[in-house]
Amino acid sequence: MKKIIIAIDGYSSCGKSTMAKELARDLGYIYVDTGAMYRCVTLYAIENGMFSGKSLDSDALEQRIDEIEISFQRDEATGKAYAMLNGRNVEDAIRTMSVSERVSMVAKQPYVRAKLVEQQQGMGRDKGIVMDGRDIGTTVFPEAELKIFVTASAEVRAERRFKELMDKGEEANYNDILANVKERDYIDSHRAVSPLRMANDAVLLDNSHMTIAEQHQWLIDKAKRVCQE
Repeated sequence: MKKIIIAIDGYSSCGKSTMAKELARDLGYIYVDTGAMYRCVTLYAIENGMFSGKSLDSDALEQRIDEIEISFQRDEATGKAYAMLNGRNVEDAIRTMSVSERVSMVAKQPYVRAKLVEQQQGMGRDKGIVMDGRDIGTTVFPEAELKIFVTASAEVRAERRFKELMDKGEEANYNDILANVKERDYIDSHRAVSPLRMANDAVLLDNSHMTIAEQHQWLIDKAKRVCQE
């Protein structure tokens, strides 16, 4: 079968990363978590004092954006890929509420998006890649052979995020998470640069009431059909 680019876009906390990882594994493709890349930049900004509350010192981040190196390292024992920030494993650190509350502010900066989109496009030159994010099918890979747009109700997504944090032993408040999900939806959909929207040729996947197994089979069927065309 021919190799293709699979772009998975959609709202926050829809499980895009999990579905993309599993799809890439079963197809033998490379997986790139673009959301993690923006979270890495956000963590860098937090750790380097570029936030006052939720207000970003954009000028300071722009001056140091070239100091940020992001990569993904695969754990051969588990098969999982971990986000690396300047050579440091930050997979857990970038999933905290502190980062979640600030990542949309970082992601809407034009210089951040330009820097990361360039890196992402380079990763897909040889195809055989699954990439998830907010603007993969519209901005990063508008020529992708398969585009999926994922959605679920805000309440379902907040519950998933709440459970994820609780399972990690972190303090979490469902109402705070729900408010954060809705706020991120608004920011992501209304930003001036590459706003979140469904590409005209994308396929909609509402996974509000799907099991992980049902969702995975749906994705595999779609991918194999396109690869055989």
